[in-house]
Amino acid sequence: MPKRHITGWKATIAVSMSNYIDSGSIIAIATSLGFWKAAYFPNDDGTITGLLAAFSSNAFGAAIGALIGGPLCDKYGRKFIYTYDLLVYALGGLIITVTANLGMLFAGFVIIGLAVGASVPAGWTYIAEFAPADRRGRHIGTTQLAWSFGPFIGYGLAAALTPLHLLGSRLIFAHLVVIALVTWYIRQGLDESEAWQQAKGGATAKPPSVLASFKALFSRRVNITALVFLACIYTFWNQAASQNGIFLPTILSSMGYRALQSDLFSMLSWGFVIVATVFFMALVDRIPYRVHYCIGGAMALVAWIILVFGPPTSAWTAFGYAIVWGLSAGPSAQAFYSVWSPELFATPYRSGAQGIVFFAVRLASGLISLIFPVILAGENGLLIDGLILIGFLLASLVIGTVGAPRTQGRTLEEIEIERYGEVVSNVDGGARGL
Repeated sequence: MPKRHITGWKATIAVSMSNYIDSGSIIAIATSLGFWKAAYFPNDDGTITGLLAAFSSNAFGAAIGALIGGPLCDKYGRKFIYTYDLLVYALGGLIITVTANLGMLFAGFVIIGLAVGASVPAGWTYIAEFAPADRRGRHIGTTQLAWSFGPFIGYGLAAALTPLHLLGSRLIFAHLVVIALVTWYIRQGLDESEAWQQAKGGATAKPPSVLASFKALFSRRVNITALVFLACIYTFWNQAASQNGIFLPTILSSMGYRALQSDLFSMLSWGFVIVATVFFMALVDRIPYRVHYCIGGAMALVAWIILVFGPPTSAWTAFGYAIVWGLSAGPSAQAFYSVWSPELFATPYRSGAQGIVFFAVRLASGLISLIFPVILAGENGLLIDGLILIGFLLASLVIGTVGAPRTQGRTLEEIEIERYGEVVSNVDGGARGL
């Protein structure tokens, strides 16, 4: 049987599916927490709910997976991650689908989180390394589009399957398992990244060790500056985004909305995310990064102001938040992070650097997930949590707008030469860490 070769947009779509099952798992968790609680921990005061959310693909699980998978992607290649990650994801999803107790549920959440964390940075890296320079943002934007469809379809399924209660939640996880396995099969036709092969000295050369790659990464001030910049914009924005993703049903419930209403409002919001992401893909390679980023960040800030300070019993508050947040998520910090992070690091440690930032982002999300439901359940909980998240969004807006890189439309090699003063993507330079 001849070997399949997947290239171009087909490769982009196959790689982007990591983002669909990432966000899909977060929404599957978000819409099912109430049903799992009723079945396995009915007396929970928010502590168990917070732990489950914190160790899932929304936070700690993905954080640890990224810290492990990023360096392995630089050590053994981009294709190496795609050989195993979705099989691990499918295992976690299967455990959740047939779970019979809290222990199985927790294990499934953690396993899925590890697989997601390993896969997502590898995807952004792979796409950036083969996409044309003048369309790199559009190709990477496909990952954001796939990420947007995860919640849109997830909330739609949750709304349709609400009458089935816990069985409906199991079916949602089952559909993610099927998609993961189909995507895994398709990905076996992907070729290894030529940029990665050249950086290690050729297709047959021995790649540098993980330690050597990390030493090279931290030996250059320009890398440390980029790590701090990316970690700040993405971490601050993601605190609001992660709580929106996994606790929005809880927030809407606290405002008096029933489960079905909550799912439909959430689905509406993600419909606007899809629309905004299509515009992001069309514009990201055309208008200045700084302008585009500022627009998205400002809209995100306005969305949470509407949710926190709008009349809690008014449908317009929920509608306004859903629409404005959805439109902001197209040119969001996550979308720009996925474009900027491959651009700002040399090939030998490109994925490892993203793994470090992704670890920091999801670690912070995990920590806030431990306390968010507890505060939300208390008096003025939404106001307190909302003010904290508004502060994070403001910080992300300012830092990203001021520090937006001028890398648009340029090849990765051109960016590398400007940032490092030389081409470090070779075994004597970047890999060994001059």
